[in-house]
Amino acid sequence: MHTQPDHPEVAGSSQHEVTEPAIRRGVRIGIDVGQVRVGMAASDPDGMVAFPVRTLNRDVDGLADLDEVIQECCEREAIEIVVGLPRSLSGDEGVAAERARAYAQQLDERCPERTVRLWDERLTTVDAHRSLHDSGVKSRDHRARIDQAAAVLILQGALDAERRLGAPQGHVLGQRKPRKPRAKRRGGPAV
Repeated sequence: MHTQPDHPEVAGSSQHEVTEPAIRRGVRIGIDVGQVRVGMAASDPDGMVAFPVRTLNRDVDGLADLDEVIQECCEREAIEIVVGLPRSLSGDEGVAAERARAYAQQLDERCPERTVRLWDERLTTVDAHRSLHDSGVKSRDHRARIDQAAAVLILQGALDAERRLGAPQGHVLGQRKPRKPRAKRRGGPAV
C-alpha cells in the first residue's frame, strides 16, 4: 500500500511551494534630510527591520553631519545608504527634494564604496507624526524624534519593496535615469 507524505513540502514533492524573493544580506542606513536636522535609521543585517539610530544637526558649512553618517556606515559595515526624496503627491520636486538630492550626491562622492539610493518618500513625515501620536508621544516631544521616525519609514519602505519585488528599488546615484519615450509626431515615427 502506497501512502502520501503528511507534509509534501518536506519531502520536496510539493508543486505549489511559495518562496519569497531573496533579499540581499547587509545593513542599510536610511536618511531623512531636513533643513535643520537629519534623521538616521538602520536595518538589521538581514534587511528585514528598520529601527531609529539618531538625529543629527545639519551642518551645511562644515559637513559634520555627513561625516557622522559615513562613520555610522563604516561602524555598521552598511552596504547601502537610502536617502528619502520628498516629492509632492503629483510627483513634482521642490526645494526639499533638491536639498535631499544634493545631500545624497555629497554622500555618494564622499563614500564611493557604498551604493547611495534615492527613495520616494511622499508623506513619510506625516505618517511619522501620526505614528508618534498613536504611540503616545506628546506633540511637543515629536520634534526630537520625528526625523528618526521618518528615516525608519523611508528605510522600511525600501526594504519591503526589495523583498516584495526581488530587487532594490529607487534611483541609484551615479547611474543615468531611464529616458522617457518621446511623443509620436503626426504622420511619422516616434523621435
